[in-house]
Amino acid sequence: MSETFRDPKAPIDARVADLMARMSLEEKVAQLGSMWLTVLVKDEHFDEDRVAAKLANGIGQVTRIGASTGLTADQSAALGNRIQHVLVERTRLGIPCVIHEEGVAGFLHRGATTFPQGLGLAATFDPELVQAVGDVIRRQMLAVGARHNLAPVLDVARDPRWGRCEETYGESPELCARMGVAYVRGVQTDDLRDGVVCTGKHFLGYALSQGGRNQAPVQLGARELREVYAEPFAAAIREAGLASIMNSYSSIDGEPVAASRATLTDLLRGELGFEGTVVADYFAVVQLLRNHMTAADEEEAGIQALSAGLDVELPSLDCYRHLVGAAADGRISESIIDESCERVLAQKFQLGLFEEPYVDERAALQVFDTPEQRRLARRAVGESVVLLKNEGVLPLDPGIRKLAVIGPHADDRRLLQGDYHYPAHLEIIYDRLGIDGEGDGTGADQLPESGGRFGPGPFYTPHVTPLAGLREALPDVEILHAKGCEADGEDDTGLEEAVAAARAAELAVVCVGAKSGLVPGCTVGEARDATSLALPGIQSRLVAEVAATGTPVVLVVLSGRVHTLVAEAERSRAVLWAICPGEEGGSGLADVLTGSISPAGRLPVTLPKHVGQVPLHHDMRRRGDRADFYGDYVDRDVKPLYAFGHGLSYASFRYGDPQVRTGSTTEPTSVSVAVTNESDRVGDEVVQLYVGDDVASVARPIRELVGFARVRIPAGETRTVTFTVHPSRLAFHGLDMRLATEPGSFTFGVGGSSAEESLRTGSVVLGGKVTAYERRAIVPTRVEVGV
Repeated sequence: MSETFRDPKAPIDARVADLMARMSLEEKVAQLGSMWLTVLVKDEHFDEDRVAAKLANGIGQVTRIGASTGLTADQSAALGNRIQHVLVERTRLGIPCVIHEEGVAGFLHRGATTFPQGLGLAATFDPELVQAVGDVIRRQMLAVGARHNLAPVLDVARDPRWGRCEETYGESPELCARMGVAYVRGVQTDDLRDGVVCTGKHFLGYALSQGGRNQAPVQLGARELREVYAEPFAAAIREAGLASIMNSYSSIDGEPVAASRATLTDLLRGELGFEGTVVADYFAVVQLLRNHMTAADEEEAGIQALSAGLDVELPSLDCYRHLVGAAADGRISESIIDESCERVLAQKFQLGLFEEPYVDERAALQVFDTPEQRRLARRAVGESVVLLKNEGVLPLDPGIRKLAVIGPHADDRRLLQGDYHYPAHLEIIYDRLGIDGEGDGTGADQLPESGGRFGPGPFYTPHVTPLAGLREALPDVEILHAKGCEADGEDDTGLEEAVAAARAAELAVVCVGAKSGLVPGCTVGEARDATSLALPGIQSRLVAEVAATGTPVVLVVLSGRVHTLVAEAERSRAVLWAICPGEEGGSGLADVLTGSISPAGRLPVTLPKHVGQVPLHHDMRRRGDRADFYGDYVDRDVKPLYAFGHGLSYASFRYGDPQVRTGSTTEPTSVSVAVTNESDRVGDEVVQLYVGDDVASVARPIRELVGFARVRIPAGETRTVTFTVHPSRLAFHGLDMRLATEPGSFTFGVGGSSAEESLRTGSVVLGGKVTAYERRAIVPTRVEVGV
């Protein structure tokens, strides 16, 4: 009998059907789960016979080799090859596994390039840059044999109390969509044989949980879920072919997403047109039993999840292992198991794993943290830095002779990390193993010298701190350094030294922020939610005491948290935000401070004045921020400290009046604007297009972002930016919940931020009749830049 499934020229459907016909029920179920590397490798030793016994029925995936070890790229590739060898050569059907890894802001692997965290990448408003970052992640993952990436994070983040905001692309569905599409194109490509499967997470509504608590219940209506929270996923599916989705831990209106067929099948596959695999967030299936309590035992939890459309249980087969008995006894139809198994196998064929299960382990190190990749990381930092305030102190005066660099974040590479950067993320492994570090207290520097699972170190790529970056950029300037205080805690013994350094200097650069991670001691990141958005510990006091010296303060916030900075901004002559910038953080920051580049980062989120204002975002629905109707809060106004899209430049840009060519409910509308650089230096301007539906059948956002372009404009020159907005982009779910575009009046605003005073507006009246669209067929805004 010929083995069609081994024929690379046969259609994938035929290969899947042939292989499925040969598989036992046990082998099918094995494809629906994963196995921890630590289960396969015991006591730092790979015993092939033991592994073969563990994997007798095969396995769908192997859980995170890079993200749970200290192996170098060549070692990681070699271990992956050995696992694949067992599966290919020592199981009945020779089905290779998929090794999955993390890659929110760079491959979470020892020696991989560390880019700015997701929110920092969003601040660039530069999809081409994000695609280039994705390409680096792809190349590094391919080199070690990892073919499934548990990223990007496509959650729309509107509650900064939630610790994972830093992993997202911000508060705007449009910004999240554009960055998400670019990331997927970079990592996945249009041919999975040369790509890595991307996983959009966390479907759906995960970022607006009650109280900003991780995994807490979500209470959102069907309209808001679709128009806001589903749209980035929909865009990545329809424009980039997103191949995998990860469920949200939360329940929506009481229904856990992991067991919701309405969400994972009817909405995801039916409305959005998704055709790939749905994988569980870690332990989400067993949480149906332990957290949501909708299942009485592991078997019932597995039946609920698989029946809902959750194809693969991660990180291990805790509940799905019971499906064999459940199917045999008729508690679940084997056809449901078959449906998910077929999707898993089809994706393995698409990846080309049956033809090329192994990688060249000797070549793996060649694509890790190369000079070119580090230049890209530095560029990403420079583009991501948001200049929030500048009273003439930046760029630094070329004649400055003495500079103070102060604060807990001034010279600590650990504080350049986001929660899914390596090695910050590995602290959870160290914590559980009881491994204590020395020096920086992270557990990442001093690990067992066995050369085994963790190796002898080092565990950071070369990192440039703000202090190191400024010393490199300003070799003739005397730079005084004082830590001042820790990133958290009440120890004030260092304040006196910081004040003395500030008094002795012409200007003080004060570096503050949060510490990202997943373990106690971290103040932002996964499961690090907060009721206060203030700077942790006594950092606000540090800023106040340094400012009291009279020395001008440049405040640099290096943090994944959205902080309330009213007092700190008032005390500082300039304020910048660099979001978990990674290994080239100090170099990119120095480029901005010294004026080597002009800042053009823009806020991907709204910065509130007080935590009591949240959720606060630019696209509140009508009456969402009508202070003129109801008035302000009794104790403060309703306006943000800094609006979404805000960011200053060293260049100066003038906007002309927008020229609008009116379309209809079936024909596009175009908006053109001339932007002139009136300064004597080149600069990037982020041109942003907003729209408001003036009269609609339901309350619509006051204004929402529908397009943007980061445009480089030489001194004295003009660029014309034209946005072509398809009518499907103006569609919403009306009273009947149909997605449609209504005729009537729309106001378009174009400018450098979402603040009303910064926008030049033009109104149009769209003719035609109410026109229905499908979310799977929405056309993105097209942007053209001309001289």
